[in-house]
Amino acid sequence: MAINYKDAGVDVDAGQREVELIKSIVAKTQSKDVLSSIGGFSGLFNLDLSEIKHPVLVSGTDGVGTKVILAHMLNKHDTIGIDCVAMCVNDILCQGAKPLFFLDYIATGKLIPEKMEEIVKGVAEGCIKAQASLIGGETAEMPGVYQEDQYDLAGFCVGVVDRDKIIDGSSIKEGDIVFGLASNGVHSNGYSLVRKIIFDHCNFDLNEKFDELECTLGEELLKPTRIYVKEVLELLKTVNIKGMSHITGGGFYENIPRMIPDGLCAKVDASVIETPEIFKLLKKWADINDKDMYSTFNMGVGLTIVVSEDDRERVVDFFKNSDLKLYELGKIISGEDRIELSF
Repeated sequence: MAINYKDAGVDVDAGQREVELIKSIVAKTQSKDVLSSIGGFSGLFNLDLSEIKHPVLVSGTDGVGTKVILAHMLNKHDTIGIDCVAMCVNDILCQGAKPLFFLDYIATGKLIPEKMEEIVKGVAEGCIKAQASLIGGETAEMPGVYQEDQYDLAGFCVGVVDRDKIIDGSSIKEGDIVFGLASNGVHSNGYSLVRKIIFDHCNFDLNEKFDELECTLGEELLKPTRIYVKEVLELLKTVNIKGMSHITGGGFYENIPRMIPDGLCAKVDASVIETPEIFKLLKKWADINDKDMYSTFNMGVGLTIVVSEDDRERVVDFFKNSDLKLYELGKIISGEDRIELSF
C-alpha cells in the first residue's frame, strides 16, 4: 500500500494553515522597510542608512531553553515568544544596536496550527516591544526527533549601529558608575535548576500558590523576559553608555565581566537590589548559597550599564518617572577580578 508524507508524520496542509493564521499577526510588527510577505523563501528588508555614517550590522541568536517545558505543562504558549525575542534583542542592544528585524524557528513533533499561532503571537508582541519587524521564520515538523506535543523555539535578529557608537566597554575607567535595570523575574535562564528544585527536590505543582507570590508558581515562572530596547535607545540619545551586560546564563559572575576591560573590576553591592520573591524561595527550598544564586540567576537585575560619574544624574533623572526600576549597583575600581560582589 502506498504511503505519503502525512503517513510519515508531516502534515503539509497544517503548515499552510499555520501560515494563514499568523499572517495578520506578523503584519502588525512590520515597518515600511519590510519588502516581503510571509510565505516566501526569504525575508526582505530595506536598509535605510540615511542617518548612519558608518553602519555596522549586529546579529544575535538564542532560544528560551527548558522554559518551554513549563509552557507545555501549563498549556500556555502565548508568552514564550516574547522570551525568545528578548533573549536576542537584549544581547545586540549591549553593543548599542537598534534591532531591525527578527526571524523565529519552531521545531515540533506534530504541527498544530492553533498552538503555533499562540507561539507566534508572543513572538510578534516581543517584536513590537523591541521595535523590530518580524519578517520570516520556519516551523519544522520533526516526528521522531520531538514527541508530538513537544516543541522548541529559537530566534535570530539583526540590528544596526554606527561604527563610532559601538558599545564595547573599552572606554570604561576607574570611577565609572554601574547601574542595574530591574528584571521581571527569572527571565529565561536557569530553568534546568528551577525544574530540579520544584519538581525533583520539592515535588511542587505549578498551580500551587505561595504567600510570597502574587500568582501561582507556574504563572510566576512563565513571566516573559523583560525587553530593554525602548528605554536604553532613548537613554543613548543623551547619555554616553560605556558598557552593557545582559544578565543571562551565568548570572552576575559571568556576564558583568564580559564588559569590563583588563585591570578593572566592577565593585557591586547586591544588597541594594529588591530581589524578587521567587529567587528567595528558590534559595530557601534548595539551600543554595549566595554565590551560586548570583552565578545562575539574574536575581532581579536583567541589564547592567556603565556610565561616567558625570552622567550619573542624567541616568537617575531619566528613570525617575519610569516603570522600570533603576539600581545604582556600584563603581568601577582597579583590580584583576573584573567583578567583586557583596551581598
